[in-house]
Amino acid sequence: MGRATDRRGVLRIDLDAATGRASVRRQDTLAVEEPLEIRVGPPGPGRRRPLAVTMRTPGDDLDLAIGFLLTEGLIRSADDVHTAQLCAGAETPNTYNVVDVVLAPGVPEPTADPTRNFHTTSACGVCGKASIDAVRTRSLFAVGDDPLTVPAAVLTGLPQRLRAAQRGFDRTGGLHAAGLFTATGELVVLREDVGRHNAVDKVIGWAVRERRLPLTGHVLLVSGRASFELTQKAWMAGVPLLAAVSAPSTLAAELAEEAGLTLVGFLRDQTMNVYARPDRVAT
Repeated sequence: MGRATDRRGVLRIDLDAATGRASVRRQDTLAVEEPLEIRVGPPGPGRRRPLAVTMRTPGDDLDLAIGFLLTEGLIRSADDVHTAQLCAGAETPNTYNVVDVVLAPGVPEPTADPTRNFHTTSACGVCGKASIDAVRTRSLFAVGDDPLTVPAAVLTGLPQRLRAAQRGFDRTGGLHAAGLFTATGELVVLREDVGRHNAVDKVIGWAVRERRLPLTGHVLLVSGRASFELTQKAWMAGVPLLAAVSAPSTLAAELAEEAGLTLVGFLRDQTMNVYARPDRVAT
């Protein structure tokens, strides 16, 4: 796991009298949370301009940066990226918390826009946008036309498959996960992070670099709730079905309806709620 986890001494308190001890000092494994600065600019000499800082769990940082640029509508495909590399930051010892993205020739450089505040946290994703219109980025992909159909029995088996692949969660209990599945329930790729939006960006960034967009015929499963932001990210990547083990928000359901994207919430055990495009779920 590398720097994705760290060890810290804690006082473990157990009030169960059967244990024979009320407290004990021990080592615990925590999920690492560190800032990642994403710098973007045109080719040529000179330093790229900082675009965003996100709090994330180190690992798959290039995928995170590229997925973020794609889901924010700043790039369209892998062809829009000339190079992307993890760079040294200012810390000592160096933690390599900077990704430098050089855009391909002819790709417009992001412009400063006061309605797009790209300071992000692991809790909320992109915060401080001036209006919903500023984050309602339009996708290149018509997910409403995707003919995907998934049996309900396949969907109910996905959370268990996602959980079984979460090595980081097993060690820390503190990481979200996003998994990309086929229509038959095969796990294609899984990413973990302290931020659920980061986990999704890491999955989408992987798909961009693998030149798999649009993600036609796939299911994206997230381990937490389905927010407006995650629904937008799924739409931007061409995912026709977004599922969550917890609740969606009203804006997530409205955006899914607008996009023609199937939105499933409370996917637990043998039950689920389908909030948009239920025709894709076969019972």
